[in-house]
Amino acid sequence: MRTLFIADLHLSVQEPAITAGFLRFLQREAIHANALYILGDLFEAWIGDDDPLPLYRQVASALKDLHHRGIPCYFIHGNRDFLVGKRFAAESGMMLLPEEQTLELYGRKILILHGDTLCTDDADYQHFRRRVHNPIIQWLFLSLPLSWRLRIAASMRKNSQQNNKDKSEAIMDVNNAAVIDAFQRNGVEWMIHGHTHRPAIHPLKLADKTVHRAVLGAWHVEGSMICVTPEAIELIEFPF
Repeated sequence: MRTLFIADLHLSVQEPAITAGFLRFLQREAIHANALYILGDLFEAWIGDDDPLPLYRQVASALKDLHHRGIPCYFIHGNRDFLVGKRFAAESGMMLLPEEQTLELYGRKILILHGDTLCTDDADYQHFRRRVHNPIIQWLFLSLPLSWRLRIAASMRKNSQQNNKDKSEAIMDVNNAAVIDAFQRNGVEWMIHGHTHRPAIHPLKLADKTVHRAVLGAWHVEGSMICVTPEAIELIEFPF
């Protein structure tokens, strides 16, 4: 028995090796799992379920095959693909989850999330996040012609990359108080998230017990997954 977690693949047509690695992962690893959880940023960008890019159809087909084999796949939105909607979810067989979800797995209580909501020191990003998660703003954006959305998304990515160059590493990491609050608010022993691209398992002393925060790595030069079994929770990195 094992359940797998991944995040931050940032799939795009510009990085075919990562897409190929993800498809092999589905065929070699996910196919033997009880379930697969994708904790956001599966795609580098998402401008709407109506985008006809062949890459999206290829990924949807591969995930749907997993669904047909009886292996459920769950998805939490990331900061890059927060507009993934019900249409793509149905096409791929994924089940959409809220931004925070508590799981009971093999006797452990685990909180899963993308992780960007923990980075509260980055005030500019949190302000931007609140704005783009406004349902009215999202509806207006998705109502625009596809060509307009492509230009807007490209401009936003460029601005984001430029802004991040001027931010310290500490600002873009999680805030300890936000982490503690998430543990206490959800009453969990483990937390699994991505977003920061800093793979590690961090023990944290909380009151009279030790809890753990497991961080997934990004799929830049190798794959990263967290494997949860009845015996252990492991962070595993592997070649594409």
